[in-house]
Amino acid sequence: MSVKWGLIGASTIARQFMINAIRAQADGEIVAVMSSNPERATAYAGENGIPAAMSSLDALLGSGIDAVYISTTNELHLEQALAAIRAGKHVLCEKPLALTSADARNMVAAAQAAGVVLGTNHHLRNAGAHRAMREAIAAGRIGKPIAARVFHSVYLPETLQGWRITKPEAGGGVVLDITVHDADTLRFVLGDDPAEVSAFTQTAGMAGGGLEDGAMCIWRFNSGLIAQSHEGFTTRFAGTGLEVHGSEGSLIASNVMTQKPDGSVLLRTAKGEEQLSFDREDLYVRSVRQFHAAIRGKGQPAATGEDGVWSLASAEAALQSASSGKAVKIDPKLGSMN
Repeated sequence: MSVKWGLIGASTIARQFMINAIRAQADGEIVAVMSSNPERATAYAGENGIPAAMSSLDALLGSGIDAVYISTTNELHLEQALAAIRAGKHVLCEKPLALTSADARNMVAAAQAAGVVLGTNHHLRNAGAHRAMREAIAAGRIGKPIAARVFHSVYLPETLQGWRITKPEAGGGVVLDITVHDADTLRFVLGDDPAEVSAFTQTAGMAGGGLEDGAMCIWRFNSGLIAQSHEGFTTRFAGTGLEVHGSEGSLIASNVMTQKPDGSVLLRTAKGEEQLSFDREDLYVRSVRQFHAAIRGKGQPAATGEDGVWSLASAEAALQSASSGKAVKIDPKLGSMN
């Protein structure tokens, strides 16, 4: 039996990654796409071979689908996800799940009450590089993790700039776009939760409307590990990477904060240097496969709704820290707190 998908949002990310990821599953098909702009929906359906185009959410939810993928602008996620959940549909939603962690927790509670699967599309958890690092740390190959660094400052291409750099009301800015990923990646790779964050943000010439286009964060985790992360939209020539340094060794990964299964992971210990091998499977194909398994009662999505609450609470705390000039504690149950 196949999983019939409806796309909420005629988006670039769906076109570039998710449509192929769903069709790569033996049991996946895309039935319909919805956009608030009827002409855009019709054109998008035609370009991508999707049978039906709709401009109404109710029409999409009534079209015989089993699951929705939400990739609209951030301020629309909550209402669209709750409507899908009420209709008994499984929901895979782009990050951030909502504009506040309180709203994200409501989404998680609604999905639990309805008995449907809710996943957050934190694609980086599906990267072979990050899973190899997580496994090496869990196996004690670097001893006790002490510190970490994330380099995730990029140049936002013109095709994606739009609302991300102009609309505070749509949840724009680099923190809700990239810091959420970095907080989730650190949680996943370290197997540890962030307890506190101190952040600086900047406007370096791209963003307007009071939004930030660069951020640097210092995180303290429950284990005592400290981490730093750099997020940006304005650095044309920066590479991405992730380092974790432990008492007995270091993991140094290059070009791994990306949507493609690229990069390398170096393990450096007293024994010398070793390049870790890892699979190069498409991150989104793996994400959808795991989501389909969760629908069938086998395991959980790669990133659950609860993981989405954690990453959003972490980003909220970073924004609060940047505006207050103080370190902010992170509690996903209560939202960020001073």
